Amino acid sequence: MSRRVVRQSKFRHVFGQAAKADQAYEDIRVSKVTWDSSFCAVNPKFLAIIVEAGGGGAFIVLPLAKTGRVDKNYPLVTGHTAPVLDIDWCPHNDNVIASASDDTTIMVWQIPDYTPMRNITEPILTLEGHSKRVGILSWHPTARNVLLSAGGDNVIIIWNVGTGEVLLSLDDIHPDVIHSVCWNSNGRLLATTCKDKTLRIIDPRKGQVVAERFAAHEGMRPMRAVFTRQGHIFTTGFTRMSQRELGLWDPVTQLDVWVLLRRLKEPTLAPPPGDAESLGVVCGDCMRRCRGYRCGGPRVVSRCGVCSSLHQSCLGNAWVLGRARSVKELQGIQSGTASGTGLVTPPVLGQNNFEEPVALQEMDTSNGVLLPFYDPDSSIVYLCGKGDSSIRYFEITEEPPFVHYLNTFSSKEPQRGMGFMPKRGLDVSKCEIARFYKLHERKCEPIIMTVPRKSDLFQDDLYPDTPGPEPALEADEWLSGQDAEPVLISLRDGYMPPKHRELRVTKRNILDVRPPPGPRRSQSASDAPLSQHTLETLLEEIKALREQVQAQEQRITSLENMLCELVDGTD
Repeated sequence: MSRRVVRQSKFRHVFGQAAKADQAYEDIRVSKVTWDSSFCAVNPKFLAIIVEAGGGGAFIVLPLAKTGRVDKNYPLVTGHTAPVLDIDWCPHNDNVIASASDDTTIMVWQIPDYTPMRNITEPILTLEGHSKRVGILSWHPTARNVLLSAGGDNVIIIWNVGTGEVLLSLDDIHPDVIHSVCWNSNGRLLATTCKDKTLRIIDPRKGQVVAERFAAHEGMRPMRAVFTRQGHIFTTGFTRMSQRELGLWDPVTQLDVWVLLRRLKEPTLAPPPGDAESLGVVCGDCMRRCRGYRCGGPRVVSRCGVCSSLHQSCLGNAWVLGRARSVKELQGIQSGTASGTGLVTPPVLGQNNFEEPVALQEMDTSNGVLLPFYDPDSSIVYLCGKGDSSIRYFEITEEPPFVHYLNTFSSKEPQRGMGFMPKRGLDVSKCEIARFYKLHERKCEPIIMTVPRKSDLFQDDLYPDTPGPEPALEADEWLSGQDAEPVLISLRDGYMPPKHRELRVTKRNILDVRPPPGPRRSQSASDAPLSQHTLETLLEEIKALREQVQAQEQRITSLENMLCELVDGTD
């Protein structure tokens, strides 16, 4: 009798549950703009939702505790002259949020801890650099005040919000509209998807594409891509027959040290081409970890050149691993000019730099774009489709088939957007591993993902140390080439959001900022310096207005005295 073996996973029984009706946010006019954005951003303090507004774009910011019906006159955050397309909270300051709009500008706002009495209309900073609408915003995960924006002009701009300066501008990489942008865990690389059906890995400080894959998904509908904690790329897209599918890719870029140089048909090690340093036969475990290696054929015992351990390796699929000493040498290996036979073209510096996908799964035939939300602590990815009424979630592991389906949360009403709470905003006492904020037509509903546990104690395996609110680098340090992993915090005692921290902007640098070179920057009249004549004219007008105000105050005082005399006379 065959016995079915169930895959062991602590997340196999994760289930989703909608919050009670009194914990939802009612009577919110969610935006109807046709843009593939989540329309919602959340952090441990606030919930922000893009809403309908006349005469421009706006979004509403609510404290998490302010549940129930929202007053129709509740103050909004307004200032854009066209619809807001994307919003994103700063990961290092829970009171700072950035908004991107169809009016080509990015605005950075400081949200007070108290409820304002009127609309917030004055941002602390306005960034102008795109010539078309701005639809994507993303803060750097480890560097303070570094913000990325992508617009309809096919340009990615990286800003220093602390000074209002443009740090980097990637103008000539994308030939068409950018669909998504994602930082890796330490902010060294970017993963972008574009309307030209190409998935790119970009080093923004060098301004170059280090790996790319054309038609990762063959359909014409938009793709999405996120980095996983293992350095893989998880993508969602469409097939040629308009079926939705997901993919997992393992790119090898020129940033990786190891380069596969030769496939051996004999048990002897041939010298690698050029002056590359030979490391010997690579074992199957190491190959699976970096290249999706599959074994077959006779096996021999050999010492792995990576982990220096004795393994059984497949003789028919053994590889020599080498370390190239320069990019020029890599180009020689790829073009075949280096010495040796049986060369395998390394996937660097080429047109199609991705191998076959680690995993590729077809899902359904719905039209909505799948928005992936990835949790690096649990390595679970949640897929939320616009117009869907369900959330599918998968666990990504190093065991075949690599992307494991866990479960589906289903509800009756379709979702118009989705917000994803950072790990530090979850309730660890209830074994909550994820919380979503589902946007309906007129309300926002929290959805809680929980791992069932009997114990009330803190679950160390569910809550490893997670990125906290403190940055690991300053903007100048990151720009100079430094990289650092996020500063981690423990959730054992829960997380208490810090008090209000003001975002300090160096105005002197803002006044001195110059537009970046190139024709794409939209000039404004405020960039021109004031002449001496104009300055004198303004001072004279201010003086005349001051005198007029003083005269009116004297007139009001005399009228009040006359009124008092009349009242006393009648008495």
